[in-house]
Amino acid sequence: MRCAIYTRKSTEDGLEQEFNSLDAQREASEAYIASQKSEGWVCLPDRYDDGGFTGGNTDRPALQRLLEDINENRIDCVVVYKVDRLSRSLLDFARLIDIFERKHITFVSVTQQFSTSNSMGRLTLNILLSFAQFEREIIAERTRDKMGASRRKGKWVGGIPFLGYDIAPGGGRLIVNEQEAEMVRTIFKLYISTGSMNEVLDHLNKRNWRTKEWTSLGGVKHGGKPFTKAILYKVINNIAYLGKIEYEGKVYEGEQDRIVSIDDWENAHALLKHRFREGKAQRRNKYGELLRDLLRCRKCGNTMIQKTSRKPGRMYRYYVCTGGKAEGCDCRSLHAAEVESMIVQEIKYAIQKAGIEHEVYEAFLALCGDRLKVLKLEEKMLTEQVDRLNRHTAAAIEKRDMEEWEKVKSEAAKAEEELMKTIRHKRILQGQLPSEQAVAQAFNEWDTMWSHLDIFDQSSVIHQLINQIDYDAAKGTLAISYEIK
Repeated sequence: MRCAIYTRKSTEDGLEQEFNSLDAQREASEAYIASQKSEGWVCLPDRYDDGGFTGGNTDRPALQRLLEDINENRIDCVVVYKVDRLSRSLLDFARLIDIFERKHITFVSVTQQFSTSNSMGRLTLNILLSFAQFEREIIAERTRDKMGASRRKGKWVGGIPFLGYDIAPGGGRLIVNEQEAEMVRTIFKLYISTGSMNEVLDHLNKRNWRTKEWTSLGGVKHGGKPFTKAILYKVINNIAYLGKIEYEGKVYEGEQDRIVSIDDWENAHALLKHRFREGKAQRRNKYGELLRDLLRCRKCGNTMIQKTSRKPGRMYRYYVCTGGKAEGCDCRSLHAAEVESMIVQEIKYAIQKAGIEHEVYEAFLALCGDRLKVLKLEEKMLTEQVDRLNRHTAAAIEKRDMEEWEKVKSEAAKAEEELMKTIRHKRILQGQLPSEQAVAQAFNEWDTMWSHLDIFDQSSVIHQLINQIDYDAAKGTLAISYEIK
């Protein structure tokens, strides 16, 4: 009876010791096999040890090697210290036992005194394994409950570290990495000022900024890669930057310090929402429908949608009620270009009557101020980068390393070019701020200003200002409900 001993330990703790848990399991199993010497039992010299592997699945190297040897008919009996060393999953264990039975392999547990060579042993095995799986699930539930309670208290319970924070030396909490925190704040301000993920991405890649770089407990380095749009979206949506933690759809106060202001967070997310709606409108607004989802029939309450008809060399657009005769609605169609022109003129008069020129000017100044802050921060970081590269250049000259000197000199030249470009942009922005009178004049030239917008920008303006438009076919009137009071 060729006996193979299988041993397993869930964690790697203590495996570095001269005599560890795997050795203890093997020693007990060898003693049991020796006691069956009269029955012809022989211990195979090969070791099947899985140290640091869970019993919840069969993805274990030593176990897979054991199964391969069984398939090659090199083993007659599998000996373990306890049943749960082979598996803690009832389903996996059933599969393993099925393999053993098909290959006529005897399975023995040393400490639980049974063998699958008889029916009572198989019954005892299934009972013991059911309790082993129950114990495993209870432990998992307790762990999840503990982690959930910790998350609700705002504690860091582990995971992949992200840009802006480091894991404290003792673990269990996040501490601010000031240099990375500046990067995060810059990303937010760049997005607020430019309104474009592509422009932000271009800025970061030109400056050779990289994602969070960290080393796992196993000594493997991760991160340090170029930014992508997907990563930028994760950064802007990471609520941890507000000093909060999200768990199961709810937000809790976190223990970590906030590194992004509430204003920047709200502005960035308002812009994200607007861009999403704008992009969605661009994808589906094929024929320039300015009043999509706004125009409703007052009689039946249904939305009026755009329909088109074509004649040689020309296309006609109409808004028609989706209720129709089926709902007893006889609302006639509206000529799209005429009703859209009427709505645009109503918006023009409403804005001029509201006298919001001063508020627009103040908002514009605030936006320019944010952009200037970003440019000043870029100037500071690029200046530091140029100084650092110049020092590396000098060091390469001292070492007479011409290859390194050429490489660093090229990087320094690119950084200096970006620095000068940033300084020029800052000066241009500082010197071209319009006066409040110029903003007021732009409102007076509404028709010219409107004509310079493309169809998607016009639709975006209308949808930001208007909540709903009701068309009363019986009276032939339109009632506008504005989003902004």
